[in-house]
Amino acid sequence: MKNVEQSIYQKIRNDIINGDLIQNEKITETKLAKKYNVSRTPIREALTQLELEYFIKDGYVFIPTSEEYRQIFEMRILLESYALRKAAVVYTEEDLLELQSYTEIDMDSLEEEQIIQTNDAFHKKIMAATNNQFILNNYQKLQSYIYLFSKTVINKRRPGLIEEHAEIVAALRNRNTDKAVALLEQHLNNDLEFSLYYLNNKS
Repeated sequence: MKNVEQSIYQKIRNDIINGDLIQNEKITETKLAKKYNVSRTPIREALTQLELEYFIKDGYVFIPTSEEYRQIFEMRILLESYALRKAAVVYTEEDLLELQSYTEIDMDSLEEEQIIQTNDAFHKKIMAATNNQFILNNYQKLQSYIYLFSKTVINKRRPGLIEEHAEIVAALRNRNTDKAVALLEQHLNNDLEFSLYYLNNKS
């Protein structure tokens, strides 16, 4: 996705997440082109991506139920657990050091978006271990929801977020794959439950 398209994609995605684009309002290329003061081409590209990521359905903002959120996260857990088992086999010391570097941050000294990017980098590093473009393409379809949940857990400062990452890395270093996978699954379930609480109780 080109830079201008990426920027429009992010603006539309963020406006959906923030509630500026509402569920019962028909989304059209013409309306959005006027709203963001761009041509319809980057709008079309952004909408295509957001449809792939389940944020837009049949021309409307798609707001999942709690059960649908759980199903989305079930898919994420399956993909990342598989990737982590692959990582346990193929990771070099350099890979482990990179993964560990994402756990060595001071959340109080960074901007929210920087923490989101670091959190994202941690999970994408795990996924890269699959070296399987078909799996990575399916993971990419979850990116908007991953961003939504990351934004929530970081904005609301979920306790233990970075510490859980560090525990996963430690288990990998100790070659305890089953423990690492169990920690990852618990970590993602913690994200899910924490985020659902705030998403379901928006004022």
